[in-house]
Parts: sequence; C-alpha cells; structure tokens
Amino acid sequence: MQPARPSQSNVAISILWALAPLFTCGLATPFTIGYAAYRRRAPMLAVAAMFYFLGLFLMVLVIVAFDSSPEYPGWAAVIVVGGLFTNWIGGVIHSLAIRSAVFAPRALVPYPAPHAYAPSGYTPAPYPGTPVPPATPLPPVPSPYGLRPPGAPPTPGSRLRHAPQPPYPVTPAMATNPPVRDHVTAPGDGSHRAPSPLHASTPPVQAVGPIPAGEPEHIGRYRLVGSLGQGGQGSVYLGETPEGTRVAIKVLHARLAAEAGARQRFLREVEAARRVAPFSTARVIDAGVAGERPFIVSEYVEGSSLEQLVREQGPRGHDGLVRLALGTAGALAAIHKAGIVHRDFKPSNVLIGADGPRVVDFGIARVLDNATATSSGVLGTPAYMSPEQVAGERVGPESDVFSWAATMVFAATGRPAFGEDNIAAVLNRIFTVQPDLSALPGSLAKVVGTCLDKRPENRPSASDVMLAIVH
Repeated sequence: MQPARPSQSNVAISILWALAPLFTCGLATPFTIGYAAYRRRAPMLAVAAMFYFLGLFLMVLVIVAFDSSPEYPGWAAVIVVGGLFTNWIGGVIHSLAIRSAVFAPRALVPYPAPHAYAPSGYTPAPYPGTPVPPATPLPPVPSPYGLRPPGAPPTPGSRLRHAPQPPYPVTPAMATNPPVRDHVTAPGDGSHRAPSPLHASTPPVQAVGPIPAGEPEHIGRYRLVGSLGQGGQGSVYLGETPEGTRVAIKVLHARLAAEAGARQRFLREVEAARRVAPFSTARVIDAGVAGERPFIVSEYVEGSSLEQLVREQGPRGHDGLVRLALGTAGALAAIHKAGIVHRDFKPSNVLIGADGPRVVDFGIARVLDNATATSSGVLGTPAYMSPEQVAGERVGPESDVFSWAATMVFAATGRPAFGEDNIAAVLNRIFTVQPDLSALPGSLAKVVGTCLDKRPENRPSASDVMLAIVH
C-alpha cells in the first residue's frame, strides 16, 4: 500500500484557505476556523471559531453605533482595534498553523468492485500491495456455534500470521501474548447455494462430529450428542436438554480462578448475558461449572457463519447487506441495553440461520477476563478490533460499533477492512487507514464510515445505527 500524498491542487487550495483572513481583513476568520472544526471534528476549534465570530460581531457593532460620532470612546477603540487585529493577524497565524492538519491526505485502501454473486469456493484477492503466498488451507475458522468438526476438509483462504510488534501503544500483556484468531466453523456441504443466504429458505446444515475420547457423556443436566468443534476459547458440543431440546454447549478451556468468589463472578456475568433480548441473538440459556471448567449453554442455531459464507460464496448483495446490517445492529443494541459489551464482534460470531442473522458469544470475553485464571489482557480478533481495544484502553459499546462496521465491510467486499497479511500491518492500519466503502450501498456506507471513526466518542450508538439504516 503506497502512502497517500497530497496533490498539487490540494496544496494550493489549503494555502488559499489559510490566507483568506489576510485577504479579507479578518472577516473570513470565523468561517475558515469553523470549517477546520467541522473537517477535524475538533470541539476546541469550534470554540475558537465562536470566539473569532464574537470579536468580529462586537467590532462591527461598535463601528455602526459610533459611525456618526467625531471620535470613538477609549473602550470602543479598544474593541475595534482588538477585534480587527485578532481576526486579521491572529486568524492568519492560526490558519497557517493548522493548515497541514486540516488538509492532511487520508490513505484509502482500494478494494475490488462488489460481487452480486460468486461461485462456491470463492477466494478473495490478496491484500493490495502486500505479497501473499498462494492460498493455503485454513485451520478450523469461524463461529464457536457453527463449527468444523475434527478431520473435516478446510476452506481456502489466507492466514493471519504473527509478526513483530507494530508501531502503536500496546499493553505489556500484548507484548508477550499477541492476539490471535479464535475461530472454528462448520464445513460447507459442497452444494450450490443462493447468492445471499440471508434470505434463503434453508441455510446450510452444520456437520456434527463424534465426541472426542475421554469426554463425559453429560455436562450438568445436558447430554452431549456430538462435537461441533474446538477453538482457542474452548470446545463446543451439540447437546440436548432432558426435554430433548437441542442446545449448543461451550466448555471453556480456562479454569476458574482459585480465589473465593470466582464461581459467583462467572455466574453473575452469564446471568447478565441471559437478560439480553432475543433479537437476532443466540439466547443464553444456562451456565455452570463442570469440575473447574465453566460452561455456557445457548440456543442452537442451524446455519453457517458469515465468515464461512463470504469466503466460500463471495460478498453479499446490497439487499442482503442491508438486512444483515439491520439485524446485527439490532442485536448489538439489545446486548448493550443489558449492560454488556461484546468485545469480540466479528464475522465468525454472526451465524446465518433460517430466520436471519444471529449474533453469538456476547459476554464470553468478559467472562474470560474477569472469572478465569488465564487472561492475556487483550481479548478480541485483530482484524476487527477497535483502536482503543488495540491500545489496551477502556472498551465500551463504541468498540463493538467499530467492530460491527469492519464486519459489514468484510461482508460487502469479501476481505477484512484492514487486511489480513500480518498482525503488525493490520493493527497499524486500524490506527491510520480509512477503508474504502464504495462496495456498500450509499446509505449504509455513510453510517459505516461514521462507525469507523478512530475516536470512540464520535461513533454512534448501535440504536442510532439502526435508525440511520431504516431512514
């Protein structure tokens, strides 16, 4: 990827903009600084623009009031002279000082044109400007609820590899434990499928493998029927309740911390997840502890993950994208209303069932972080992490909104918004690159662009995203 360079015309425009206060005797200063505040989304520049406008207004008011007087009173002369030089000289200096920041070029990542349909076995092109070896089989990838059983054939794609630390703020935990993907997914059945499974009548059925040797037949009151796969967080099984209802049971690898109260904290976190409204989510049903290993029981969703469908069939069509965006934004709104931050929203955590998209694994990252003995300090999938999550700062609902937007870019283009060549490059782009959103429908591109703002305070809430999509 070549760094963005300012064009000659852009440089000329920026110079004319900065000198506008000089040519207008300060009359243009409130407008030039106001434009800078709008372009940079900077509150302090907005305050400065109001200050310049107030000085200009008082100067004009005094001039008009004493226009017929032979001389100005001392205080009036101070207002006129002060307003003139503040807006004239001060405006020129201020504009020149911030010119390069206001007109800084933005690097854009080019993407191929969106596909309305791609045949089975679709493989996205390599990341622009980055040499990528021929596609190699992925290890078990995507959703913990739509999983690839042991021994099933993998899907083609590129690997996200470890690399030296990137040039951005990192936590000590990240320095020793760089974040990695935690995916597993169900295999495709190899049959021809409709262009957009988001409105297909019958989604692909995930394969169920045998239960590994040594595993118990029951976990709590649930009978294990088969294995749905394994990931970095734990093993997922297809289970049945005593009444015969199918459920997904995720047994976490991490053991509960030894200190008193760890079990209670774990159960409280899961109880919060159970309060999430069942709108486009896989409902959390139960939780418990088997020995020292915690497990979570959720609604079983028959369907493949968004990650697998896009990698096998290509990007989603415009209608499917809007339905996907609306359903998943609604799911995040319900999750946030329950006081939960997902922390790991990504294509593999979106399942496409017969009734539309379902968001899964909400609250799991918080459970691992607070209730278990092993925590890396950074939880999430690199390609979909927000800037504040990468930097180890406080993670709130705004982080989920950023991850949601990156997931929508993947669904529209067939590739992660910030690439997938190596961790260092991916995380660096999260801080410095604004992805190309031309593959998204116009109305959706606007809201996704706002959600990808590097500053969390500038992103809308998930509820506002829903309203923006339907209006």
